[in-house]
Amino acid sequence: MLKNLDKYLTDVETKGTTTIQNIKIVEKALEISLPLDFKLFLEKYNGAEGGIGENSYIQIWSAEDIVKRNKRLDVNEFAPGLVLIGSDGGGTAYAYDTRDGSMPIVEIPFIPMRLKEVKICAKDLAGFFEYLYNQK
Repeated sequence: MLKNLDKYLTDVETKGTTTIQNIKIVEKALEISLPLDFKLFLEKYNGAEGGIGENSYIQIWSAEDIVKRNKRLDVNEFAPGLVLIGSDGGGTAYAYDTRDGSMPIVEIPFIPMRLKEVKICAKDLAGFFEYLYNQK
């Protein structure tokens, strides 16, 4: 499942690994079940940062940072149903949209963080990396 991501990670620094136990702590704290592909990504890389393609930059937060940053940014207040997982290093956040049973990955501005600003990027992690890779 993660083999498809290798071509997108050539200029990305990963954070290391994490345990299934840490991922379960994240899921419990956020009261969700993360998609399997994202759990596998966290277990193997525990976050990443760097360029994807010619025009995109990504920060995917570590398992430990996901809970902290969602709380610090008051995501439940400003964008209930979203679980932020990273950003473009600037004004855009990336999140899972738990309001949709398929949990697509979406982007939303940090300011203003309003649900009406949500834009769907992809249905899964591989599609999300492809979306970033193909940005013009």
